[in-house]
Amino acid sequence: MRLLHTMLRVGNLEESLKFYCDILGMKLLRRKDYPEGEFTLAFVGYGEESDNSVIELTYNWGVEKYELGNAYGHIALGVDDIYVTCEEIRNRGIKVVREPGPMKHGSTIIAFVEDPDGYKIELIQLGTQGSAVNEETKQQVLAQ
Repeated sequence: MRLLHTMLRVGNLEESLKFYCDILGMKLLRRKDYPEGEFTLAFVGYGEESDNSVIELTYNWGVEKYELGNAYGHIALGVDDIYVTCEEIRNRGIKVVREPGPMKHGSTIIAFVEDPDGYKIELIQLGTQGSAVNEETKQQVLAQ
């Protein structure tokens, strides 16, 4: 078994595609309208679905907003330089809702941004995640 995709319901498919593709650098892999069901599916990701997990953006025609509830957590993306990535995202008009820094009670360097529907996207500095963080890597990241 392997993880195929995560589905998110979105209120404005074009805005969501701009966020995931233009801001986060994913590619639109496929998109299809289902007129009888009145919905559109768009799959985005960093590689082909045959080899990578992707995100399915579901737009139900005529629904502009969803209640996110309190069960959803976030999607996590690994980044090479979290500080540069956050600055680039901020410069493109997206709010960084948690600035980069060590996670509470840990050493993983994280930040959070939100997509147009309010879904949280966690950015994780590669090389700092998990309990086996190299002390030299931690000091390098913290010094940035």
